[in-house]
Amino acid sequence: MTTLLQPGDPIPFGLENEGGSSPFVFACDHAGLAVPRRLGDLGLPEAELSRHIGWDIGIHGVTQALAQALDAPYVYQPYSRLVIDCNRQPGHLQSIAPVSDTTPVPANADLSGADRRSRENEILEPYHATLKGLLDRRAAAGRPTIFFAMHSCTDMLRSDGFARPWEIGVLADRDWRLGDALIAVLEEETSFTVGRNQPYSVSSQTDYTVPVHAEGRGLAYAEIEIRQDLIGEPAGQREWAALLARLFPMAAERAGVLPR
Repeated sequence: MTTLLQPGDPIPFGLENEGGSSPFVFACDHAGLAVPRRLGDLGLPEAELSRHIGWDIGIHGVTQALAQALDAPYVYQPYSRLVIDCNRQPGHLQSIAPVSDTTPVPANADLSGADRRSRENEILEPYHATLKGLLDRRAAAGRPTIFFAMHSCTDMLRSDGFARPWEIGVLADRDWRLGDALIAVLEEETSFTVGRNQPYSVSSQTDYTVPVHAEGRGLAYAEIEIRQDLIGEPAGQREWAALLARLFPMAAERAGVLPR
């Protein structure tokens, strides 16, 4: 099988502030826009690669500042979700999407099994192994963990033309301890329209990160979606990081999951 990643390509994960004192751990599956050199531009113009189908616009800046403010570890994926979506089960139709929000992705059409496995083995698996290793080490050391999966979402899909009213969405599957507390805090402390499992939902049939690393371990968690038009620029990212650095601990305390 041909090796996908070559010298000069980014390593397939980022890990910052592993030794931070916070009980919070942040993960970002769609933080970057990198494409392995072997895949060129995936057959897409820059205008398509850089829109929301390629990454979660703005969320890396928000989460990096948020993790610094809370002295929390942060694990992130630097490769474009069009190379492989690290929040999809391997083999899922949208794991390596042939079409994303009406845009065909030429490099993802008619892939061989070997091509798929190289993206899974060299990008998806190292990222999730890094996250698993961090959580394993925290558990072995008896350190409590409150998990946040950080995402951003477009204000409108081309495919439906619906203007999304939610500035922020809070997502969960079976465990809503932290999610419901966070929704309540957001509604009390802000004027935002807050989505409960909007504009997306989480399930073990589609998602990967939360089902495996949060619900699979029994961790208190929430998945976050911030609307991209609010965090596309550094000023918005800083504003949201400061806000969430204040509200996340409030929500964790209300949910009864903040260690004493």
